[in-house]
Amino acid sequence: MNRRIKLMERLNNELSILQALCKEHAIELDSSKLDKLVLYGNLLEEWNLKVNLISRKENSPVIIRHIFHSLLISSYHSFRKGEKVLDLGTGGGLPGIPLSIAFPDTQFLLVDATGKKIAACQTMIKDLGITNAIAMHTRVEELKGVIFDTVLSRQVAPLEQLCAYAARLLKPKGTLICLKGGNLEKEISKAIESREKNNGLPLSVELFPISTVNTVFSEKQIVIARR
Repeated sequence: MNRRIKLMERLNNELSILQALCKEHAIELDSSKLDKLVLYGNLLEEWNLKVNLISRKENSPVIIRHIFHSLLISSYHSFRKGEKVLDLGTGGGLPGIPLSIAFPDTQFLLVDATGKKIAACQTMIKDLGITNAIAMHTRVEELKGVIFDTVLSRQVAPLEQLCAYAARLLKPKGTLICLKGGNLEKEISKAIESREKNNGLPLSVELFPISTVNTVFSEKQIVIARR
């Protein structure tokens, strides 16, 4: 009983944290979505004990460092009804699962080359009752015959390589959105210089520092590359 009480207290605390952060950044989510995001965070931690999905040596809660971090993309990109989104190298479902919860009318495909990670994602998607996201075990090089409005990535590879992947998978005027950290000046310059061999991506790159009262994201930035 004490264990259950402690779990409920922790989940309620995480819900309060998420509500406050979303309010700070004008991310409007109803109570059912917030509850589901908190539940996903709990499932992610449980699965992480069995499969290495996220770092186990972090000081900040999963609800901040991983789930809210993923939601921040929506401050810079409006996910539309019917939009097709690829989450490239999703790992434990980040950022695809949080965004699929927040935007149920947008279609998400989550891919990763590690079968155990995708199996975890598939189970979590099912347990959460998410109907607009599919997790697939495949390498990005093997994706054929499908194109997307938007490609997402969370520190999977250097920007130049991500642009090369995205160029083949994006519709005209499609968008690549990356969550990255550190000094990105050289990485962005290299990606822009190589745009010819990337079939026109990126034509432009925008960099958005993540502004929040929480210091967890002090070195995190959102990179958006457009044709």
